[in-house]
Amino acid sequence: MTGPLRRSQQVAPGYPVIEHIRRGEDFDTYDAWSTRRYSRCFIKAVRPDRTGNREIGETLAHEGNLLLSCTHPYIVRAYELAEAADGTPVLVMETLGGATLDSLLDDGNRRLTTRELGYLGQQLCSAIRYLHDRGYLHLDLKPGNIIAEFGRARVLDLGLARPPGPSRGGTPRCMAPEQVRGELVGPPADAWAIGLVLFESATGFQPFDVPEPEHPQLTTTAPPVRSSRRLPRPLAEAIDGCLLPRPEHRPPLEHLHALLAEATGDENPLTAP
Repeated sequence: MTGPLRRSQQVAPGYPVIEHIRRGEDFDTYDAWSTRRYSRCFIKAVRPDRTGNREIGETLAHEGNLLLSCTHPYIVRAYELAEAADGTPVLVMETLGGATLDSLLDDGNRRLTTRELGYLGQQLCSAIRYLHDRGYLHLDLKPGNIIAEFGRARVLDLGLARPPGPSRGGTPRCMAPEQVRGELVGPPADAWAIGLVLFESATGFQPFDVPEPEHPQLTTTAPPVRSSRRLPRPLAEAIDGCLLPRPEHRPPLEHLHALLAEATGDENPLTAP
């Protein structure tokens, strides 16, 4: 197996590696230096041992082009799609200063306050509604794909984002039931994901993160969030509503956004003049 690039090696022209961050199934991510921007940047590149798989490169190019078309405060910003020496795409993004939400929750004692849950939910609704307005579903929203940066959520990884239609996979324990079944998916699949993120952020556990069966969300429902955490009833009902098995029963994101605004005690931005 070919290892990741080492310090000072170029991921693409003008992007020497500072440090390898993570190796996934198909991609390596790097902290790199931009000789044009005179700053650090975050880079996602096809693993050297996976460059022969054309579909992997196409997936990264798709993600990069979508990110380049997005301008939103709660979605990570892409700088450019560069090209490695082997011709595969290299996605260059801004470096974010926070930690992933899952790493913050992993200490076992960290649970978000009611106001934090409200703000997180509103920010996720804002980012996902923006994607929906542009004709895309995220389909892989989870704590590991959210950076918490100075009180602001930043959504990452649009590799599975695509228009509504037949499901094309995702993270098994985070997928809505209709996504698991390979049915037509629409905005309610992302509402499910937002509810799951908020449930875990409120309770410290993910209700479907169990070894057996492989897809428990097909046979069981999430317990009411108030069975594990005392929350204001409107907020709890909003979270529980997102996790209803039937997509048509979940709240539209516009309605969810308004409910979450109530949890923060702020004026509802959807009705403010």
